[in-house]
Amino acid sequence: MSERNDIEGRRLLRRLFEAGLEAVAPDRALLRHVRLEGQTLLAGGRIYACGPDRRVLVVGGGKGVAPMARALESLLGRRLDAGVAVTRYGHGMPLERITLLEAAHPVPDEAGRRAAEAMLDLAQTAGEDDLVIALFTGGASALTPAPVEGVTLEDLRLLTRQLLCCGATIHELNALRKHLSRFSGGQLARATAPAEVLGILVSDVPGDDLDVIASGPTAPDASTFEDCLSIVDRYGLRASFPKAALRHLEAGASGQVPETPKQADPLFQKVHNLVVASNRQALEAVAAHARKMGFAPRFSARALAGEARVRAVELAHEARRLAGALQPGDRPICLLAGGETTVTVRGAGQGGRNQEMALAAALELERDPAYGRVCALFAGTDGIDGTTGAAGGFAFADSAAAMRRNGADPVALLDDNDSHTALAAADDLLITGPTKTNVMDLAIVLIQP
Repeated sequence: MSERNDIEGRRLLRRLFEAGLEAVAPDRALLRHVRLEGQTLLAGGRIYACGPDRRVLVVGGGKGVAPMARALESLLGRRLDAGVAVTRYGHGMPLERITLLEAAHPVPDEAGRRAAEAMLDLAQTAGEDDLVIALFTGGASALTPAPVEGVTLEDLRLLTRQLLCCGATIHELNALRKHLSRFSGGQLARATAPAEVLGILVSDVPGDDLDVIASGPTAPDASTFEDCLSIVDRYGLRASFPKAALRHLEAGASGQVPETPKQADPLFQKVHNLVVASNRQALEAVAAHARKMGFAPRFSARALAGEARVRAVELAHEARRLAGALQPGDRPICLLAGGETTVTVRGAGQGGRNQEMALAAALELERDPAYGRVCALFAGTDGIDGTTGAAGGFAFADSAAAMRRNGADPVALLDDNDSHTALAAADDLLITGPTKTNVMDLAIVLIQP
């Protein structure tokens, strides 16, 4: 598969990626787990009354919330009384009973703040006999900024940029978001009390932790103010961190500000959360499709985590070991991994964690003739990698050579975090447009005998 512009390799990789996306389409995922029987909604083994004497309200956010909201509208029809949701710019679609707003991601903006306020206002109208359905997918954290008193939206924008650039994990970023928000970290559930709440979630975080998905607006928060200060110090941000945000965290750590709602809080007795799609489901769907295509699927021993370029090289080494064990006549292998890596930004280039993995993998694949039988795709299931219009990138054994032929230095560009320019030079970018789902990233590596 080392021939430049290998049409078959690209076709196979893209089709496998699409099979993963199909398995985690938010609307289909919701309808697989939620159904209506008469005036009763069944979800996750629980029964929710939806009769004429009960208001049903909807709030939600995320890159994939629009198709979820439309599916819920089609399911409930006139039983749905009102709703507000927010998605990323360009990810919307027409809805009938739910007001759908658009805002910025990953750095929050004023439109997101207004959307969060609108949802909090609607939630606070819920009474004891009402049902609030909360729809959240990946991306909701940035789309629903509701800064605590004394902290500004610009403060949240600045700290988000700082954490994204220093390589902080999604768990770390969301811990800080929760403790500087009136929406995240169980605060939305607090606003709805004493209504009953059904959270329907598409997970974009490792482990599918309820308090990390969308920063856990309807889940008890396991993190603390002290955790947040530890994160600030871990990345050496205390001197540059927004002063008002730091004062709030310090006040919380000293007990002057109440903690976010925890597991023992009585308000969660009427709150139930259901994860309907995840990275694991996408990986299993890719594996099943690979098997139908004649590949032997293998799951990497490690999830995608840590520094992007390092994890890419590790996957290439794993592929080389598997390739070395294959004999003529053996089934080709499809090596799979899922999760979310990080990028420590040291340069001024353009790209994202998946493109950085693809570029690092391409440089590794040209080092050994055994890699001529290996090709790979690294892509975000939301169709967006970093701040670019690409979902990720392909890596072939001759990708780096193609970059050089077209005037790009792949080593220098990797050093400058400019994977987008490098991959574009080799025509190795994957462009999908918004997929309207988000279950982290997929790495698909094909290995021929």
